[in-house]
Amino acid sequence: MSINSETLVNHMNHEIAAIQPSDILAFNAEIANIPGIVCLTLGEPDFNTPEHVKQAAIESIEADESHYAPSNGTLALRTAAAEFLAAKYDVHYDPASEVIITAGATGGIYTALTSILNPGDEVLIPTPIFPLYIAIVKLSGATPVFMDTSDNGFVLSPDQLQTTLAAHPKTKAVVLNFPSNPTGVTYRHDDLKALAAVLANQPIFVLSDEIYSELTYGEPHESIANYLPTQTILLNGVSKSHAMTGWRIGIMCAPKAITAQLGKIHQFTVTSTTTNAQAAATEALKNGLDDAQVMKREYQERRDYLYDALNDLGFQSAKPEGAFYLFSKIPAGLPQNSMAFCRELAHEARVALIPGSSFGPGGEGYVRISYAASMADLKTAVTRLRTYVASKKQGA
Repeated sequence: MSINSETLVNHMNHEIAAIQPSDILAFNAEIANIPGIVCLTLGEPDFNTPEHVKQAAIESIEADESHYAPSNGTLALRTAAAEFLAAKYDVHYDPASEVIITAGATGGIYTALTSILNPGDEVLIPTPIFPLYIAIVKLSGATPVFMDTSDNGFVLSPDQLQTTLAAHPKTKAVVLNFPSNPTGVTYRHDDLKALAAVLANQPIFVLSDEIYSELTYGEPHESIANYLPTQTILLNGVSKSHAMTGWRIGIMCAPKAITAQLGKIHQFTVTSTTTNAQAAATEALKNGLDDAQVMKREYQERRDYLYDALNDLGFQSAKPEGAFYLFSKIPAGLPQNSMAFCRELAHEARVALIPGSSFGPGGEGYVRISYAASMADLKTAVTRLRTYVASKKQGA
Protein backbone atom coordinates (compact mmCIF):
# COMPACT_ATOMS: atom_id res chain seq x y z
CA MET A 1 0.00 0.00 0.00
CA SER A 2 1.35 3.42 -0.93
CA ILE A 3 1.73 6.25 1.56
CA ASN A 4 -1.19 8.68 1.54
CA SER A 5 -0.08 12.09 0.30
CA GLU A 6 -2.03 13.77 3.10
CA THR A 7 0.17 11.90 5.55
CA LEU A 8 3.27 13.23 3.84
CA VAL A 9 1.90 16.78 3.99
CA ASN A 10 2.08 16.53 7.77
CA HIS A 11 5.80 15.79 7.45
CA MET A 12 6.56 18.94 5.48
CA ASN A 13 8.06 22.15 6.82
CA HIS A 14 5.74 23.03 9.71
CA GLU A 15 5.99 26.75 8.94
CA ILE A 16 4.20 26.28 5.61
CA ALA A 17 0.93 25.64 7.45
CA ALA A 18 1.05 29.21 8.80
CA ILE A 19 1.30 30.68 5.30
CA GLN A 20 -1.77 31.37 3.21
CA PRO A 21 -1.69 31.67 -0.59
CA SER A 22 -1.60 35.24 -1.90
CA ASP A 23 -4.98 36.93 -1.43
CA ILE A 24 -4.10 39.28 -4.26
CA LEU A 25 -3.44 36.59 -6.85
CA ALA A 26 -6.36 34.47 -5.63
CA PHE A 27 -8.84 37.34 -5.81
CA ASN A 28 -7.56 38.43 -9.21
CA ALA A 29 -8.06 34.89 -10.52
CA GLU A 30 -11.52 34.71 -8.92
CA ILE A 31 -12.89 37.72 -10.76
CA ALA A 32 -10.82 37.59 -13.97
CA ASN A 33 -13.53 35.84 -16.00
CA ILE A 34 -16.30 38.32 -15.28
CA PRO A 35 -17.22 39.62 -18.76
CA GLY A 36 -16.03 43.16 -19.45
CA ILE A 37 -14.51 43.71 -16.01
CA VAL A 38 -12.00 46.54 -15.60
CA CYS A 39 -9.11 45.16 -13.53
CA LEU A 40 -7.23 47.70 -11.41
CA THR A 41 -5.63 44.96 -9.36
CA LEU A 42 -2.13 43.75 -10.16
CA GLY A 43 0.86 46.03 -9.75
CA GLU A 44 2.39 45.77 -13.19
CA PRO A 45 3.29 48.59 -15.59
CA ASP A 46 0.99 48.70 -18.61
CA PHE A 47 3.89 49.94 -20.76
CA ASN A 48 6.14 47.78 -22.90
CA THR A 49 9.84 47.27 -22.27
CA PRO A 50 11.82 49.98 -24.15
CA GLU A 51 12.92 48.97 -27.64
CA HIS A 52 16.66 49.42 -27.01
CA VAL A 53 16.40 47.06 -24.04
CA LYS A 54 14.58 44.39 -26.05
CA GLN A 55 17.18 44.72 -28.80
CA ALA A 56 19.98 44.06 -26.31
CA ALA A 57 18.28 40.80 -25.33
CA ILE A 58 17.88 39.80 -28.99
CA GLU A 59 21.56 40.46 -29.64
CA SER A 60 22.48 38.41 -26.58
CA ILE A 61 20.41 35.47 -27.81
CA GLU A 62 21.85 35.73 -31.31
CA ALA A 63 25.36 35.75 -29.81
CA ASP A 64 24.52 32.41 -28.14
CA GLU A 65 24.78 33.84 -24.63
CA SER A 66 22.75 30.91 -23.34
CA HIS A 67 25.11 29.55 -20.71
CA TYR A 68 25.23 30.05 -16.96
CA ALA A 69 26.07 33.53 -15.81
CA PRO A 70 28.15 34.01 -12.65
CA SER A 71 25.96 33.29 -9.64
CA ASN A 72 25.94 36.88 -8.39
CA GLY A 73 25.31 38.22 -11.88
CA THR A 74 27.45 39.32 -14.80
CA LEU A 75 30.05 41.89 -13.88
CA ALA A 76 28.67 44.12 -16.62
CA LEU A 77 25.22 44.17 -15.00
CA ARG A 78 26.54 44.54 -11.46
CA THR A 79 28.66 47.47 -12.66
CA ALA A 80 25.72 49.06 -14.46
CA ALA A 81 23.57 48.60 -11.36
CA ALA A 82 26.15 50.16 -9.05
CA GLU A 83 26.64 53.10 -11.40
CA PHE A 84 22.87 53.58 -11.75
CA LEU A 85 22.34 53.65 -7.97
CA ALA A 86 25.27 56.01 -7.48
CA ALA A 87 24.08 58.41 -10.19
CA LYS A 88 20.45 58.38 -9.09
CA TYR A 89 20.60 58.11 -5.30
CA ASP A 90 24.21 58.72 -4.27
CA VAL A 91 24.60 55.26 -2.73
CA HIS A 92 27.86 53.51 -3.49
CA TYR A 93 28.59 49.80 -3.79
CA ASP A 94 31.51 47.83 -5.18
CA PRO A 95 30.07 45.83 -8.10
CA ALA A 96 32.62 43.07 -7.58
CA SER A 97 31.72 42.33 -3.96
CA GLU A 98 28.62 44.25 -2.85
CA VAL A 99 26.00 43.65 -5.57
CA ILE A 100 23.96 40.53 -6.32
CA ILE A 101 21.56 40.18 -9.25
CA THR A 102 18.42 38.42 -8.03
CA ALA A 103 15.30 36.90 -9.58
CA GLY A 104 13.36 40.13 -9.26
CA ALA A 105 13.08 42.05 -6.01
CA THR A 106 11.12 39.04 -4.74
CA GLY A 107 14.23 36.89 -5.02
CA GLY A 108 16.15 39.52 -3.07
CA ILE A 109 13.54 39.62 -0.31
CA TYR A 110 13.65 35.82 0.03
CA THR A 111 17.45 35.67 0.00
CA ALA A 112 17.85 38.50 2.50
CA LEU A 113 15.29 37.31 5.03
CA THR A 114 16.23 33.65 4.94
CA SER A 115 19.91 34.63 5.27
CA ILE A 116 19.54 36.81 8.36
CA LEU A 117 16.72 35.15 10.32
CA ASN A 118 16.84 32.38 12.90
CA PRO A 119 13.80 30.75 14.54
CA GLY A 120 12.56 32.98 17.34
CA ASP A 121 13.81 36.22 15.81
CA GLU A 122 11.39 39.10 15.36
CA VAL A 123 11.00 41.35 12.32
CA LEU A 124 9.32 44.75 12.57
CA ILE A 125 6.99 45.41 9.63
CA PRO A 126 5.06 48.68 9.15
CA THR A 127 1.62 47.96 7.78
CA PRO A 128 -0.29 48.10 5.48
CA ILE A 129 2.39 46.43 3.37
CA PHE A 130 2.75 43.97 0.52
CA PRO A 131 2.24 40.58 2.19
CA LEU A 132 5.26 38.82 0.70
CA TYR A 133 7.56 39.92 3.53
CA ILE A 134 5.20 38.49 6.13
CA ALA A 135 5.08 35.05 4.50
CA ILE A 136 8.87 34.77 4.17
CA VAL A 137 9.42 35.85 7.78
CA LYS A 138 7.06 33.10 8.94
CA LEU A 139 8.65 30.54 6.63
CA SER A 140 11.98 31.33 8.30
CA GLY A 141 10.54 30.48 11.71
CA ALA A 142 10.67 34.11 12.80
CA THR A 143 7.80 36.29 14.03
CA PRO A 144 6.47 39.34 12.19
CA VAL A 145 5.73 42.27 14.51
CA PHE A 146 3.25 44.63 12.90
CA MET A 147 3.37 48.40 13.28
CA ASP A 148 0.02 49.76 12.11
CA THR A 149 0.69 53.16 10.49
CA SER A 150 -2.89 53.92 9.45
CA ASP A 151 -3.26 56.63 12.12
CA ASN A 152 -0.14 58.43 10.92
CA GLY A 153 -0.86 58.84 7.22
CA PHE A 154 0.68 55.39 6.57
CA VAL A 155 4.15 56.62 7.54
CA LEU A 156 6.19 54.93 10.27
CA SER A 157 7.15 57.52 12.87
CA PRO A 158 10.40 57.36 14.85
CA ASP A 159 8.37 57.30 18.08
CA GLN A 160 6.37 54.27 16.95
CA LEU A 161 9.56 52.54 15.85
CA GLN A 162 11.30 53.32 19.16
CA THR A 163 8.35 52.10 21.23
CA THR A 164 8.07 48.87 19.26
CA LEU A 165 11.79 48.19 19.50
CA ALA A 166 11.68 48.65 23.27
CA ALA A 167 8.90 46.07 23.52
CA HIS A 168 10.62 43.56 21.24
CA PRO A 169 14.23 42.93 22.27
CA LYS A 170 14.47 39.96 19.87
CA THR A 171 14.21 42.26 16.85
CA LYS A 172 16.60 41.15 14.12
CA ALA A 173 15.40 43.33 11.25
CA VAL A 174 13.11 46.15 10.18
CA VAL A 175 11.41 46.06 6.77
CA LEU A 176 10.88 49.27 4.82
CA ASN A 177 9.18 49.55 1.43
CA PHE A 178 9.03 53.00 -0.12
CA PRO A 179 7.45 54.32 -2.22
CA SER A 180 4.96 51.96 -0.68
CA ASN A 181 2.89 49.17 -2.07
CA PRO A 182 -0.07 49.52 -1.35
CA THR A 183 -0.33 53.15 -0.18
CA GLY A 184 1.94 55.07 -2.54
CA VAL A 185 3.38 57.10 0.36
CA THR A 186 7.12 57.50 0.69
CA TYR A 187 9.78 58.70 3.12
CA ARG A 188 11.59 61.97 2.61
CA HIS A 189 14.88 63.32 3.96
CA ASP A 190 13.69 64.24 7.46
CA ASP A 191 11.70 60.99 7.82
CA LEU A 192 14.69 58.85 6.88
CA LYS A 193 17.08 60.79 9.07
CA ALA A 194 14.77 60.37 12.10
CA LEU A 195 14.23 56.64 11.55
CA ALA A 196 17.95 56.12 11.05
CA ALA A 197 18.68 57.87 14.34
CA VAL A 198 16.56 55.27 16.15
CA LEU A 199 18.26 52.31 14.44
CA ALA A 200 21.86 53.53 14.30
CA ASN A 201 24.48 51.46 16.12
CA GLN A 202 22.05 48.68 16.94
CA PRO A 203 22.61 45.09 15.69
CA ILE A 204 19.51 45.33 13.49
CA PHE A 205 19.29 44.86 9.74
CA VAL A 206 17.23 47.23 7.61
CA LEU A 207 15.71 45.48 4.61
CA SER A 208 14.82 48.38 2.35
CA ASP A 209 12.77 47.53 -0.74
CA GLU A 210 13.01 50.57 -3.00
CA ILE A 211 11.83 48.95 -6.23
CA TYR A 212 9.51 51.92 -6.99
CA SER A 213 12.28 54.50 -6.50
CA GLU A 214 12.12 55.78 -10.10
CA LEU A 215 8.37 56.35 -9.80
CA THR A 216 8.52 59.10 -7.17
CA TYR A 217 6.55 62.30 -7.71
CA GLY A 218 7.79 65.67 -6.52
CA GLU A 219 11.05 65.39 -4.59
CA PRO A 220 13.56 62.82 -5.89
CA HIS A 221 13.83 59.51 -4.08
CA GLU A 222 16.39 59.18 -1.30
CA SER A 223 17.59 55.84 0.07
CA ILE A 224 17.83 54.83 3.73
CA ALA A 225 21.24 53.41 2.76
CA ASN A 226 22.52 57.00 2.75
CA TYR A 227 22.01 57.04 6.52
CA LEU A 228 22.58 53.41 7.56
CA PRO A 229 25.06 52.07 4.99
CA THR A 230 26.46 49.34 7.24
CA GLN A 231 23.05 48.01 8.30
CA THR A 232 21.02 48.26 5.11
CA ILE A 233 20.29 45.52 2.61
CA LEU A 234 19.05 47.57 -0.34
CA LEU A 235 16.70 46.10 -2.94
CA ASN A 236 15.92 47.61 -6.32
CA GLY A 237 15.54 46.44 -9.89
CA VAL A 238 14.23 47.13 -13.38
CA SER A 239 10.70 45.71 -13.07
CA LYS A 240 8.91 48.99 -12.39
CA SER A 241 11.42 51.53 -13.71
CA HIS A 242 11.78 49.92 -17.14
CA ALA A 243 8.51 47.93 -17.39
CA MET A 244 10.42 44.64 -17.14
CA THR A 245 8.39 42.63 -14.63
CA GLY A 246 8.58 39.43 -16.67
CA TRP A 247 12.35 39.62 -17.14
CA ARG A 248 12.82 38.91 -13.39
CA ILE A 249 15.90 41.00 -12.68
CA GLY A 250 16.40 42.53 -9.25
CA ILE A 251 19.33 44.20 -7.54
CA MET A 252 20.46 43.49 -3.97
CA CYS A 253 23.25 45.55 -2.39
CA ALA A 254 24.89 45.38 1.02
CA PRO A 255 28.33 45.76 2.62
CA LYS A 256 30.90 43.21 1.45
CA ALA A 257 30.82 41.02 4.57
CA ILE A 258 27.02 40.74 4.45
CA THR A 259 26.89 40.20 0.69
CA ALA A 260 29.30 37.27 1.01
CA GLN A 261 26.73 35.50 3.21
CA LEU A 262 23.73 36.52 1.10
CA GLY A 263 25.45 35.06 -1.93
CA LYS A 264 25.37 31.58 -0.38
CA ILE A 265 21.56 31.48 -0.17
CA HIS A 266 21.20 33.10 -3.57
CA GLN A 267 23.56 30.55 -5.14
CA PHE A 268 21.72 27.56 -3.75
CA THR A 269 18.28 29.02 -4.54
CA VAL A 270 18.48 30.12 -8.18
CA THR A 271 22.07 29.40 -9.30
CA SER A 272 21.93 32.55 -11.45
CA THR A 273 19.36 34.68 -13.21
CA THR A 274 18.73 34.34 -16.95
CA THR A 275 21.75 35.37 -18.99
CA ASN A 276 20.04 37.22 -21.85
CA ALA A 277 17.72 38.98 -19.37
CA GLN A 278 20.85 40.27 -17.65
CA ALA A 279 22.07 41.65 -20.98
CA ALA A 280 18.76 43.48 -21.35
CA ALA A 281 18.95 44.86 -17.81
CA THR A 282 22.52 46.02 -18.40
CA GLU A 283 21.32 48.04 -21.37
CA ALA A 284 18.39 49.40 -19.36
CA LEU A 285 20.56 50.64 -16.50
CA LYS A 286 23.47 51.81 -18.62
CA ASN A 287 21.71 53.54 -21.52
CA GLY A 288 18.18 53.95 -20.19
CA LEU A 289 18.94 56.11 -17.18
CA ASP A 290 15.75 58.12 -17.65
CA ASP A 291 13.50 55.57 -19.35
CA ALA A 292 11.07 55.80 -16.44
CA GLN A 293 10.40 59.50 -16.97
CA VAL A 294 7.87 59.09 -19.80
CA MET A 295 6.00 56.46 -17.80
CA LYS A 296 6.15 58.53 -14.65
CA ARG A 297 4.54 61.54 -16.32
CA GLU A 298 1.62 59.40 -17.45
CA TYR A 299 1.30 57.76 -14.04
CA GLN A 300 1.19 61.18 -12.41
CA GLU A 301 -1.56 62.33 -14.78
CA ARG A 302 -3.56 59.20 -13.99
CA ARG A 303 -2.94 59.63 -10.26
CA ASP A 304 -4.24 63.19 -10.30
CA TYR A 305 -7.35 62.22 -12.24
CA LEU A 306 -8.15 59.18 -10.10
CA TYR A 307 -7.38 60.87 -6.78
CA ASP A 308 -9.81 63.72 -7.51
CA ALA A 309 -12.49 61.48 -9.02
CA LEU A 310 -12.44 59.04 -6.11
CA ASN A 311 -12.49 61.81 -3.53
CA ASP A 312 -15.64 63.14 -5.22
CA LEU A 313 -17.21 59.69 -4.73
CA GLY A 314 -16.24 59.58 -1.05
CA PHE A 315 -13.16 57.34 -1.36
CA GLN A 316 -10.66 59.26 0.75
CA SER A 317 -6.97 58.52 0.12
CA ALA A 318 -3.54 59.63 1.20
CA LYS A 319 -2.25 61.29 -1.97
CA PRO A 320 0.41 58.97 -3.42
CA GLU A 321 3.92 60.35 -3.68
CA GLY A 322 5.18 57.38 -5.64
CA ALA A 323 4.47 53.95 -7.16
CA PHE A 324 1.10 53.57 -8.97
CA TYR A 325 -1.45 52.83 -6.26
CA LEU A 326 -4.19 54.62 -4.36
CA PHE A 327 -5.14 53.18 -0.98
CA SER A 328 -8.66 54.43 -0.44
CA LYS A 329 -11.08 54.27 2.48
CA ILE A 330 -14.37 52.61 1.62
CA PRO A 331 -17.10 55.26 2.08
CA ALA A 332 -19.61 54.92 4.90
CA GLY A 333 -22.78 53.23 3.79
CA LEU A 334 -20.95 50.66 1.67
CA PRO A 335 -19.75 47.25 2.93
CA GLN A 336 -16.82 47.90 5.26
CA ASN A 337 -15.44 44.39 5.01
CA SER A 338 -13.00 45.00 2.18
CA MET A 339 -13.20 41.49 0.70
CA ALA A 340 -17.01 41.57 0.70
CA PHE A 341 -16.96 45.05 -0.83
CA CYS A 342 -14.54 44.07 -3.61
CA ARG A 343 -16.53 40.95 -4.46
CA GLU A 344 -19.76 42.93 -4.65
CA LEU A 345 -18.14 45.66 -6.72
CA ALA A 346 -16.67 43.14 -9.15
CA HIS A 347 -19.98 41.38 -9.75
CA GLU A 348 -22.31 44.39 -9.68
CA ALA A 349 -20.15 47.11 -11.23
CA ARG A 350 -17.54 45.08 -13.11
CA VAL A 351 -14.63 46.91 -11.46
CA ALA A 352 -11.88 44.90 -9.76
CA LEU A 353 -9.92 46.35 -6.82
CA ILE A 354 -7.81 44.60 -4.18
CA PRO A 355 -9.18 44.31 -0.61
CA GLY A 356 -7.18 46.30 1.92
CA SER A 357 -7.27 43.38 4.33
CA SER A 358 -4.68 41.67 2.12
CA PHE A 359 -2.04 44.11 3.37
CA GLY A 360 -2.07 43.46 7.10
CA PRO A 361 -3.19 45.51 10.13
CA GLY A 362 -4.59 48.91 9.20
CA GLY A 363 -5.72 47.71 5.79
CA GLU A 364 -9.25 46.59 6.57
CA GLY A 365 -11.87 49.03 5.38
CA TYR A 366 -9.64 50.15 2.49
CA VAL A 367 -9.08 49.10 -1.10
CA ARG A 368 -5.95 49.24 -3.23
CA ILE A 369 -6.46 50.67 -6.70
CA SER A 370 -3.73 50.32 -9.31
CA TYR A 371 -3.50 53.10 -11.86
CA ALA A 372 -1.06 51.13 -13.98
CA ALA A 373 -3.89 51.04 -16.48
CA SER A 374 -4.94 53.18 -19.42
CA MET A 375 -6.73 56.46 -18.81
CA ALA A 376 -9.67 55.03 -20.78
CA ASP A 377 -9.93 52.11 -18.33
CA LEU A 378 -9.66 54.45 -15.35
CA LYS A 379 -12.48 56.63 -16.68
CA THR A 380 -14.64 53.58 -17.32
CA ALA A 381 -13.96 52.37 -13.79
CA VAL A 382 -14.88 55.75 -12.30
CA THR A 383 -18.13 55.87 -14.30
CA ARG A 384 -19.08 52.41 -13.06
CA LEU A 385 -18.10 53.28 -9.49
CA ARG A 386 -20.24 56.41 -9.64
CA THR A 387 -23.25 54.38 -10.79
CA TYR A 388 -22.60 51.75 -8.10
CA VAL A 389 -22.29 54.31 -5.28
CA ALA A 390 -25.42 56.16 -6.44
CA SER A 391 -27.42 52.91 -6.51
CA LYS A 392 -26.39 52.11 -2.94
CA LYS A 393 -27.40 55.57 -1.72
CA GLN A 394 -30.79 55.23 -3.39
CA GLY A 395 -31.30 51.84 -1.80
CA ALA A 396 -30.30 53.02 1.67
